[in-house]
Amino acid sequence: MSSEIDLESIMGLIIFGGNAKSDAMEAIQAAKKGDFVLANEKILAAEQSLIEAHHSQTGLLSDEAKGNKKEVSLLAVHSQDHLMTAITFTDLTKEIVELYKIIN
Repeated sequence: MSSEIDLESIMGLIIFGGNAKSDAMEAIQAAKKGDFVLANEKILAAEQSLIEAHHSQTGLLSDEAKGNKKEVSLLAVHSQDHLMTAITFTDLTKEIVELYKIIN
């Protein structure tokens, strides 16, 4: 059985993924200035956004696993791309912040 895409879940992936990436970028900027407390806060905020994005993703995956097939759209693909980019960017941010700590 096929049904329309879950726009709310897809937008959740895009929004929370974007928030995570923005917070990660702000963490790098804070670390560059030597503000490692703020950098850590921004990393934690990015991780929280990723958790929220995963909740949206889990809902979509659970529906499909139950046999409720969804229409695959460019927007759905875009949302997954956003999430994966945000995860990668957040992981790299942690390493960059650690490097700034060493340099500092």
